[in-house]
Amino acid sequence: MFTGIIEQVATIKKIVKEKENLHITLEADFVNELKIDQSVAHNGICLTVIVIENNCYTVTAIHETIQKTNISFWNINTKVNVERCMQLNGRLDGHIVQGHVDTIGICKKIENQDGSWKFTFEYNTPSHVTVEKGSITINGTSLTVVDSKQKSFSVCIIPYTFENTNFHQLKIGDRVNLEFDIIGKYVAKLLEK
Repeated sequence: MFTGIIEQVATIKKIVKEKENLHITLEADFVNELKIDQSVAHNGICLTVIVIENNCYTVTAIHETIQKTNISFWNINTKVNVERCMQLNGRLDGHIVQGHVDTIGICKKIENQDGSWKFTFEYNTPSHVTVEKGSITINGTSLTVVDSKQKSFSVCIIPYTFENTNFHQLKIGDRVNLEFDIIGKYVAKLLEK
């Protein structure tokens, strides 16, 4: 379980393909606090730490994860938003984030609003919905939906979030990982019945 409040931006140092899996090695400041078998969200993808060496750690993405996320577009030196799992004795600053990506979104528009930025994203799965002022997770970052339409939405980014996540590197056409609000997903499922 995560909050969507990004701790830092890690750098990919190595990617090794083994059969259908990818072993991804990242460099991050908190490596000395990690342990094997710990969950860490990477651009919103919950992955398990399998190796810790020096100031780097390695996680494995299986075929299912690779197919449903933007991992296949990651390269050496890609910057990834990372967050360690939530502690039950802490505050929930963002919203409840599972680290289970629902689909990939495409960045369609970036507007500089003289002190903030407005990003618009589209996605292809009509079963997922957003609501204005509701929560959405983009590349692991907990954000509030500004404009909600069928298969698209926008969010506004404050300077702190822009500078301390990988949002400052996003370009029109880039693929992002989307996790829709868990409560909204349950409501949508119930309404289907």
